[in-house]
Amino acid sequence: MPNLSTLLTLPADQISSAARMRFQILADQPSLFQHMARSIADEIKTNNLVGQPTRLILPVGPTRPYPLLVQICNQESICWKNVHTFNMDEYCDWQGRWIPEDHPLSFRGFMQRTLFSQLEPELRIPPKQIHFPDPLHLDSLSNEIQKAGGIDTCYGGIGYHGHVAFNEPPFSRYYRISPDEYRASLTRLVQLAPDTVVMNSIRNTSGNSLDFPAMGVTIGMADILASRRIRLYCPGGAWQRTVLRITLLGEPDVAYPSTLLQGHPDIKVYADRETAELPEPTLL
Repeated sequence: MPNLSTLLTLPADQISSAARMRFQILADQPSLFQHMARSIADEIKTNNLVGQPTRLILPVGPTRPYPLLVQICNQESICWKNVHTFNMDEYCDWQGRWIPEDHPLSFRGFMQRTLFSQLEPELRIPPKQIHFPDPLHLDSLSNEIQKAGGIDTCYGGIGYHGHVAFNEPPFSRYYRISPDEYRASLTRLVQLAPDTVVMNSIRNTSGNSLDFPAMGVTIGMADILASRRIRLYCPGGAWQRTVLRITLLGEPDVAYPSTLLQGHPDIKVYADRETAELPEPTLL
């Protein structure tokens, strides 16, 4: 990987020309959220016009595009009857079972409350076409993707240490995983990395890490990389500036799994202007 100081001193407007993936800076967070919502809606609308299904991998994070997506689809009568969704991940308890759907942090509950149930009744996706990785049936998500004909677009974000879904950096004293092995990873249970627990508990449980799920179940990198398109959205502001630059400019390395998406034939990363700016130390 190039010297980190080199990555962190490149002006924002020079990132695109140096990046190992296509990259676009949008004006601000509202523009980024609108872009993601509009992209999903237009993809469904275009496929509906030609009688083709739409098969999407969707994240919970970023979350704010979903109300905008609902608004667009309801206003324009964009039907989800021929849409198949495959969510990236879900939180699990310490025994490796899904947290309840009515838990405030459940991704299944969030998607149902925020997206699926908010579409007009005549536009809604059939429940059998909504899929989440299942910790008790780990191969079921990949099997359903294959039955649906593969993924058209994987939408997602990038975590603090480069995780995509809960594909965390595989740190261990006792074994090593090569980049190629990690790219071939399948749906699996994961112990959440300490930095993920810290970051997400600050944002989601008022800093109470004791009230935070211990594990997660995640789609593997293999299914993400098999998607025909990958679109990543980064609205994190200051905390995301470093990992954004490592993802776009660094060498592929399991220490930052997002770098392993380099080389995909149709990947694009979007960030708002604040997130794309130079990382700078501050006490504010």
